[in-house]
Amino acid sequence: MYEETRAAGFGAEVKRRIMLGTYALSAGYYDAYYLKAQQVRTLIRRDFDRAFAKVDLVAMPATPGAAFRLGERLDDPLQMYLADVFTVGAPLAGLPAVSVPCGFTDARLPVGLQLIGRSFDEETLLRAADAFEWETEWWKAEPPL
Repeated sequence: MYEETRAAGFGAEVKRRIMLGTYALSAGYYDAYYLKAQQVRTLIRRDFDRAFAKVDLVAMPATPGAAFRLGERLDDPLQMYLADVFTVGAPLAGLPAVSVPCGFTDARLPVGLQLIGRSFDEETLLRAADAFEWETEWWKAEPPL
């Protein structure tokens, strides 16, 4: 049963990322990759902690550019990874984050706003996201098909 269901529901991109993570943690690579990643994670968390000494939330784009059309980047894994670059900091630092619609490009492709909050302060984060959505109507607009 395990072998039959283990890959069910995982697309090619998810499987690729699982394999990369498994490889990085395999024998001989633990010190080279995992320990270094933990050190970088600590530095990222310190940067957020310094920011939260001055602000309640960090607001930033959810992605470097507008959304791409469905299926557009399936053959280019590097572009898929680069599209996630702004969303990896919060989970690496153990922080809550939410993305809300905040506009469209001239080509009517959606743009997202990411809000990042302090540890265990999901209430402030979700209240801010809710207030933003109530004050704007981006969440009602639909991109072209």
